[in-house]
Amino acid sequence: MVIFFSVGNMNKLGMFPVRLITGLIAHGRGLCPRPLRHLSGMTVSQIDEEVAKLLQLKAQLGGDDCKHTFVLKTAKGTRDYNPRQMAIREKVFNIIINCFKRHGAETIDTPVFELKETLTGKYGEDSKLIYDLKDQGGELLSLRYDLTVPFARYLAMNKITNIKRYHIAKVYRRDNPAMTRGRYREFYQCDFDIAGQYDAMIPDAECLKIVYEILSDLQLGDFCIKVNDRRILDGMFAVCGVPDEKFRTICSTVDKLDKMPWEDVKNEMVNEKGLAPEVADQIGEYVSKRGGMELVDELLQDPKMSQSKQACAGLADMKQLFCYLELFKVTKVLFDLSLARGLDYYTGVIYEATLASTVPAQQQNDSASEEGVSVGSVAGGGRYDGLVGMFDPKGRKVPCVGVSIGIERIFSIMEQKAEAEKVRTTETQVLVASAQKNLLEERLKLTAELWEAGVKAEVMYKKNPKLLNQLQYCEETGIPLVAIIGEQELKDGVVKLRTVTSREEVDVSRAELVGEVKKRSG
Repeated sequence: MVIFFSVGNMNKLGMFPVRLITGLIAHGRGLCPRPLRHLSGMTVSQIDEEVAKLLQLKAQLGGDDCKHTFVLKTAKGTRDYNPRQMAIREKVFNIIINCFKRHGAETIDTPVFELKETLTGKYGEDSKLIYDLKDQGGELLSLRYDLTVPFARYLAMNKITNIKRYHIAKVYRRDNPAMTRGRYREFYQCDFDIAGQYDAMIPDAECLKIVYEILSDLQLGDFCIKVNDRRILDGMFAVCGVPDEKFRTICSTVDKLDKMPWEDVKNEMVNEKGLAPEVADQIGEYVSKRGGMELVDELLQDPKMSQSKQACAGLADMKQLFCYLELFKVTKVLFDLSLARGLDYYTGVIYEATLASTVPAQQQNDSASEEGVSVGSVAGGGRYDGLVGMFDPKGRKVPCVGVSIGIERIFSIMEQKAEAEKVRTTETQVLVASAQKNLLEERLKLTAELWEAGVKAEVMYKKNPKLLNQLQYCEETGIPLVAIIGEQELKDGVVKLRTVTSREEVDVSRAELVGEVKKRSG
């Protein structure tokens, strides 16, 4: 076969390695629109067109060495965390875990994926956000959407009827991410749950106390804990004329009131979900109400709401809840009839905590002009008495109530607040240093002694580092103390202990060094 090319085309084609052209000739019908043998007798412009296609194909194949070009980025809705960010993150986790342990919780863990049928039908309209995995060995699997459903499966599978547990782990949602607002596709949840048969509202009040303690300890600024009850909502829907089969879907729409104005919510109810306009208007009158104990009393006397046994039972429990919250000294709680929480498994009291951050509006991609803008819910939860029974072969129910802390949104705010602060990324208490050469072995010996005594110590990985460089390293990383040894110190059996910030130095005997380091850095 003979193919004629212009000089320009030969130059272009010459960029292709022989093995690639040979491959294209052999597989031309599958890889390019026109096999190379068809180039014979073509015009220059037609050959240019064919060469252009070959160049495009070459680019797709990744160049001469056939290596693929990788885009270095994290997957959509995920992120990496550098040491500074992780230091802030660990601080938040420690505050949350200490609170959970203070309230007597023990911890568990569950697989990152579940059988798909375990998660199906538990999240209402949010079920479309579940990440499904391909068939693995005959099992249809999905990444966990939250930690509550796996917890309920765990209780049913192990026949546990009484436990107070916390669980901190990653969950996954095929959501539209808003990174600056702390909304991701992969994120941590920090859950606290109480399972068991107890007197009404005591465990529920403790869950709200935990939310109050954590948000207060994190010092995020002002916050509000909104509470409602699914029974009150369902009773309200009933007396307003919502058909029973539409309760859950209308509940999901009401749950959008924190993101959409009432007119948009009403439009969805009427035009998308087929609710009568007059019924939607009646719902609108109720969901605009918010207050405290006085609102509970008002609704108990309401001519319509008082006709619903379900609503009255919820209101009676709400009254009891406010009494316990007062005893627990929990403030900033608001009874809000617009709070719905769209998940299907809730059966009783529900709650959600929101706060105003000091993150500038432009960093939140928000059109709001206020200095403090809402970042949405930072904690939420409620009672789900029927969820365990959905997994139990005999339908045995285990009453449960819990709360989930939205760590990512909290972290987004704390990260912004800490921008101007110096954050330590290690917990090193002391650096072992020397002011003279040929003391590496002595430095390593002393470092080993400190490690064995439980002291967090470091040593520079050089035989003869300059003392100035060692001191600068401490200042840069925030290490508070330097244990300096030299020939004279080794003879006298002492170590020169230097405080980095004040530059004060004292001689400490080798035997007393561990205690002195712990005392000064503790």
